[in-house]
Amino acid sequence: MTERRIFRRIRGMDTADGAGVKLKRIIGQSALDMLDPFLLLDEFRSDQAGDYLAGFPEHPHRGFETVTYMLAGHMQHGDNHGHRGDLGPGSVQWMTAGRGIVHSEMPQQENGLMWGFQLWVNLPAKDKMTAPRYQDIAPDKIPVVHLADGVEVRVIAGDFGGASGPVRGVATAPIYLDLAVQPGATVSVPLPQGHSAFAYVFEGEAARVAGETLSRGELAVLGKGESVTIAGGEAPARVLLVAGQPLREPVARYGPFVMNTTEQIHEAIADFRAGRF
Repeated sequence: MTERRIFRRIRGMDTADGAGVKLKRIIGQSALDMLDPFLLLDEFRSDQAGDYLAGFPEHPHRGFETVTYMLAGHMQHGDNHGHRGDLGPGSVQWMTAGRGIVHSEMPQQENGLMWGFQLWVNLPAKDKMTAPRYQDIAPDKIPVVHLADGVEVRVIAGDFGGASGPVRGVATAPIYLDLAVQPGATVSVPLPQGHSAFAYVFEGEAARVAGETLSRGELAVLGKGESVTIAGGEAPARVLLVAGQPLREPVARYGPFVMNTTEQIHEAIADFRAGRF
């Protein structure tokens, strides 16, 4: 199989979102506006309550999907369609906003570590006005593949090592893996050749990705190929490996709305203001 190499390296920028939640924005910033079909990747990590306590009060979405992966802490979400749920450590929410939803994500703790990711995944034009839906996935529903060479992989979406992730029915055929790699361990991960892909080191000092050292907090945009090799560094590390089928469609973005044309953005704003979400 053809090995993917690192095409670009990106570091997150400090910013705030919601009602002032401090976070690192990795995709969706000036250095990497998007990686089709991925529109945004944020990492939020703090044990200071003032950095996250205000949360993400009610806000709208249309035209894409949000993926929340919690590593530590407790977040409650709810929406204007009556859906409620809790996100605790190890849980995933894959929300398809579709034609429109108004929801909130609020911390359910006043101290301790709040840590996780939010990824935005674009929807194809034909699905942008689909009915909203959630895939709420508890930690015990995510298969874990243990490799004898010191690699443990949580399979959130896609297939790996004979396991299939619980996320279903997503147009971009995503791969979403959380790899824990011990020092000296190596794993080769197959990836669909046409998919856009990135790796992000989020725990440990560094890992080896595609033969290069990638440090904590650094994202590697991967080039073309059928697989990528990830190896441990001098200490245990964890790496997000995410891939998806590019849509190659026009993108019109305005805050929480992602459509194909400016006219559709105007329609989204008008529909939201008129209470049609």
